[in-house]
Amino acid sequence: MKKSAADRSYYGFVYLATIFAVLVTLYPFLYVISISFSSVNAIDKQLVWLYPVEATVAGYKMVLQYDEIWTSYYNTIWYTVVGTILNIAATCLAAFPLSRARFFLRRKLNFFIAFTMYFSGGLIPAYMLITSLGLYNTRWVMVIPVLVSTFNVMICRSAFEGIPNEIFESASIDGANDFTMLYRIAIPVIKPTLAVLALYYAVFHWNNFFGALLYLGNHELQPLQIFLRRVLVMASPEIMQKMGGGMSTGSLAVSTIQVRYVSIVVSIVPIIMVYPFIQRYFVKGITLGAVKG
Repeated sequence: MKKSAADRSYYGFVYLATIFAVLVTLYPFLYVISISFSSVNAIDKQLVWLYPVEATVAGYKMVLQYDEIWTSYYNTIWYTVVGTILNIAATCLAAFPLSRARFFLRRKLNFFIAFTMYFSGGLIPAYMLITSLGLYNTRWVMVIPVLVSTFNVMICRSAFEGIPNEIFESASIDGANDFTMLYRIAIPVIKPTLAVLALYYAVFHWNNFFGALLYLGNHELQPLQIFLRRVLVMASPEIMQKMGGGMSTGSLAVSTIQVRYVSIVVSIVPIIMVYPFIQRYFVKGITLGAVKG
């Protein structure tokens, strides 16, 4: 079907707007990567604007030889893996009963869970509770207080509600209990939704900065985000001197800029590597169980 001049103009505008949006969002990312691979001399002369100049991996060697970044990496991976597994388990255990019409406390619990989306006890009571429970300066303080996200429970509940009730009735007649129906029927059916929720939880744990800042004073337990804060925001002289070795003051100042960009790249590589494998579940996962009109 031949398009009219108005249609061609409209599509042309949409394509141009899309290209512009891609360039605006992609350029900062390319610039960060280019700086991280460029030489200190090129950075000092401000020659880098799109692609690496005098390409080198000296910045990565400087950052990766620092032991604390590996400790922070291990902590972040531990918090992300353990936290995400426990998050998914707790979310399924909370959402499945709420999706069953025969659960007598369904309406009341739905209200109380939704209530926490809008009201909370506040920061100081939460801090006092966590310290009184003995979670301060422990690994579990990054996992237990954020075990369940109310929003994710609602998404998971809607996905469970989308499963025909006749399937559960048939399984019940065959002798299956609630845990069997959850593990054998419900979870396999909503795998796309769980994949999306797992990504949400994993990204949250990977980027969780505020919780670590409040509850982890021990450097041996702090995640990568706290290390990045010391590099990016505070420009910790201790870290820069250890990384820079015997550099002159001028070279160390320029190298500090490169170290910041290298640290950014190092911190986002795992998420970038994992995302393409889960991206295909996004549309199906979010719409699964949604209200059909």
